[in-house]
Amino acid sequence: MKRIYAFFLMAILTMGVITSGCISIGETSTAPTATQPANDTIPLTGDTNGNLNVQSLQSYIDSIPAGELTQQEKESLLWMIEEEKLAHDVYIKLYEKWGLPIFNNIAKSETTHVESVRLLLKKYNLTDPTTSRGIGEFQNRDLQNLYNQLVEQGMKSEIDALKVGAYIEEIDIIDLQERIAQTDKIDIITVYENLMMGSRNHLRAFVKTLSNYGVTYEPQVLPKDEFEAIINSPMETGQGRGGKP
Repeated sequence: MKRIYAFFLMAILTMGVITSGCISIGETSTAPTATQPANDTIPLTGDTNGNLNVQSLQSYIDSIPAGELTQQEKESLLWMIEEEKLAHDVYIKLYEKWGLPIFNNIAKSETTHVESVRLLLKKYNLTDPTTSRGIGEFQNRDLQNLYNQLVEQGMKSEIDALKVGAYIEEIDIIDLQERIAQTDKIDIITVYENLMMGSRNHLRAFVKTLSNYGVTYEPQVLPKDEFEAIINSPMETGQGRGGKP
């Protein structure tokens, strides 16, 4: 977590600047257990605007027996719900400032992402750190500071705002990849794979919009080859398990 936050701060300093599409329900052949992820049994749910079908996700997640979470898995879920809220809140503020539809559309998508992580917090009886917190309010101090920095950067210009959006999606992808590698719980992996597909589509949208402004966006934290593979591939829809395009 600290490493991810360090990425955030480093990119803010070096950039000077700093949706989604999730998908339609994938088919499953067997009922996996909480610790038996299978490449062809993870449903991806949502639409090309990045709105996840939370009800479908809940039905699938509830069908999987709850495993015993490690401390790392608990911390991961608490971090991810606030990280998704951060994306939502930043986009809300940037939409208020610049009125660009992309921010409003992706903010709506991020609402379903927050709700998807919340399904897991409820399932595992974890206290939701986003409860009763308004726009731009976070329990985690690192994320609070990051939110403040990103909003400040995005207020400078429309270009800066769009670069903030692309940067947030890069970080989400890196963060989700790391957390998927740290768990064997199929319900957690399912939610994280949905979120990551959304982030890839959001990244494509921000990069394309910047291109329309005549700006070529360079990746800040993703490896160049992975970044190019994402933006040079089409928007994704639900086709089994997520992962790299």
